[in-house]
Amino acid sequence: MVMADRVTLHILDGDTARRAQLARLAFAAGHHAEIYASAEELLAHAPSGGLVLAQDDPVGEGIPNLIAAMMRAGHWLPVIAIAETPETSAVVRAIKAGALDYLAMPSQIAPLNEAVSQAAREADSFRAQRARAAEARQRISRLSTREREVLDRLAEGCSNKAIARELDISPRTVEIHRMKMMGKLGARHAAEAVRLRIEATGLDDIAA
Repeated sequence: MVMADRVTLHILDGDTARRAQLARLAFAAGHHAEIYASAEELLAHAPSGGLVLAQDDPVGEGIPNLIAAMMRAGHWLPVIAIAETPETSAVVRAIKAGALDYLAMPSQIAPLNEAVSQAAREADSFRAQRARAAEARQRISRLSTREREVLDRLAEGCSNKAIARELDISPRTVEIHRMKMMGKLGARHAAEAVRLRIEATGLDDIAA
């Protein structure tokens, strides 16, 4: 049997029978379980730790919607998605949205503990990544539309002259926007500005 450290599993499933089945399995695996019928109920309780074990319902939409709701509420927890029969497209959407794993409905302790252990190991670094992304997005939100356009093209590797041609402005004007953009971002050089832009983009799928 795969052993895992005791974790609080927040089980989210609109189906009462499935929810009870997952809770029994969680307790049998040595974890603590809290159950919720909806994302609204989960967010109303705003748990501060643990992992969310959530049914992807409707399939392909449930997990992205859940993670988007958590991000809007400023309350992210690691998510393991579940479906009776995982579909490839749904798995891809869930992982792109930020889920750490996607399981077929577990009926044995070992697969559940394996997923929980892996997600718990990844959660800290993932949480730190989310914090960096949120900070980067906050900084970028200070930019004017034109400064953001310059940053976007800088991230694509464009020179000042190329940016000037694309935006139909002079290279000198590009330089002025670029200097203002760097100042607002607190970036010392172009590479740092580009890194912030890449980190902020990591939240695009969730915020959409």
